[in-house]
Amino acid sequence: MQVPSPSTREAASMYGTVVAIFLVILVATLQSSVPPENPFPYRVPLDPEGSLELSWNVSYTQKTVHFQLLVQELKAGVLFGMSDRGELENADLVVLWTDGDNTYFGDAWSDQRGQIHLDSRQDYQLLRTRRTPEGLSLIFKRPFDTCDPKDYLIEDGTVHLVYGVLEEPFRTLEAINTSGLQTGLQRVQLLKPSIPIPALPVDTHTMEIRTPDILIPGQLTTYWCHITELPDGFSRHHIVMYEPIVTKGNEALVHHMEVFQCAAQFETFPQFSGPCDSKMKPGRLNYCRHVLAAWALGAKAFYYPEEAGLAFGGNGSSRFLRLEVHYHNPLKIQGRRDSSGIRLHYTATLRRFDAGIMELGLVYSPVMAIPPRETAFVLTGYCTDKCTQLALPPLGIHIFASQLHTHLTGRKVVTVLVRDGREMEIVNRDDHYSPHFQEIRMLKKMVSVHPGDVLVTSCTYNTEDRELATVVEILPQETRVHGALAKLQLRLGIVVDVVDAHLLQDTKAPLRDGEDARQDRCLVGRHHRRLPGLFTAFTRWGTARVVFRSQPGPGPLRPIGHVSSPPHRSVRLVLSGTAAPGDSAARGNLLR
Repeated sequence: MQVPSPSTREAASMYGTVVAIFLVILVATLQSSVPPENPFPYRVPLDPEGSLELSWNVSYTQKTVHFQLLVQELKAGVLFGMSDRGELENADLVVLWTDGDNTYFGDAWSDQRGQIHLDSRQDYQLLRTRRTPEGLSLIFKRPFDTCDPKDYLIEDGTVHLVYGVLEEPFRTLEAINTSGLQTGLQRVQLLKPSIPIPALPVDTHTMEIRTPDILIPGQLTTYWCHITELPDGFSRHHIVMYEPIVTKGNEALVHHMEVFQCAAQFETFPQFSGPCDSKMKPGRLNYCRHVLAAWALGAKAFYYPEEAGLAFGGNGSSRFLRLEVHYHNPLKIQGRRDSSGIRLHYTATLRRFDAGIMELGLVYSPVMAIPPRETAFVLTGYCTDKCTQLALPPLGIHIFASQLHTHLTGRKVVTVLVRDGREMEIVNRDDHYSPHFQEIRMLKKMVSVHPGDVLVTSCTYNTEDRELATVVEILPQETRVHGALAKLQLRLGIVVDVVDAHLLQDTKAPLRDGEDARQDRCLVGRHHRRLPGLFTAFTRWGTARVVFRSQPGPGPLRPIGHVSSPPHRSVRLVLSGTAAPGDSAARGNLLR
């Protein structure tokens, strides 16, 4: 075996495997081979251009993941691996590289500077390489847990996959530094649950909810909203399955999709198809929040248990649905058209049980404040025993799926079931959670919740990069609630926010730092009501005040309340007066 100098130590230790590119060679024979039928059921593009594609299969009996990495145009090599948050530093890697003469495959790791080192234990095992019409295929495997401190522990929840492209030969593996490579990351749930697929009813029908051949904007991130409606007279049905529809060629751009049902309190919703943050988006679309389906990259079709279905249509249910598609376009590709969406499978034969959605965790309130410069700040919400006694049926409920959600600073989420003061089991946990990857995930087994049980949800946040406190803001002009309050962070860290959601239907954008409060930005709404408790102020260094104008239009603003508070304390402004229709309020002025 010829080895690349000066890495004789590496090759002599047999930590790297020499392979011949573009030749079909069997490097090893699996003790338990990859299943012949549909060997890699899960697939995701790694890079925005789709030139790197990863497929995988999970063996829970062997506690091993089998990977297939497809490289369309191999140059001088490729690296692939996993890390805690998607960094190329301190990553667990497998590398295919050439020195110009020979090509090598090896288990490696990167240090905190991005320097790559060959691992003393070769836990990635190359099974075969072959040339296909689509490119070079590498098939390899790795155990969930290798007990190697340099290796990533593959566990339930989100996994941050990293990759890099080598464009020129390297004489040694240790000559490679990730800082000089074309790199990227992708998020997936590697350990998909092994659950039998239930049979669909014979009277199953399908409905496609898709974007209408839109032009994907040439920008990094776009949330596209599209309103559609059910046919007139559409009776009550059960959704029993849904699956993604992704326009061919856009697999690397369509990041995730959701279908929401609109609120039944409104008879009609205006038609709209455009960016969710567009100023042209009708405000009423913010009342389309009931999730019917959610899909993210790497996920397959979602099946409801045979005994349950998600109800939609009929009396007491809105005919209007909102599709939201998140496009992730880091290369800012222009001119790409898209008709992606979600296909619902539904039946008129109602199943025994209605599936429902229970929201757990923290109340959207400025009281839930996260100090700056925190690495792991934990906030916990409780669904108490009194809550479950009142809300649950006598025989309880069965949780079969879960969608975790935090805002931008979220890093970990866990929900625990407690009964009679004892922790019974973990409902769902993600120690590598990312707010950029949210999907409904089937649980490996159902969790039964009885009246009197307690559900505890803890969220861990990281605000190392923030100098001001972070609080929850309800932004009615957005389709979702955001935790990053750049718009509400005033010069001295004072944040004032509306906390009465019933008064938000006509609210416009909040004041920016230094903006003139006379611009009449925040409408109270169409409600006659008293103002006490309407505003909450979180003060970090000083005093906040809220100003109120008795009539709409330009004119002087009259302060009606102010508050002084010690640093890092949240207090409620007790205001007096009556709000009439059209009255307005401004938030966020600083008193020195």
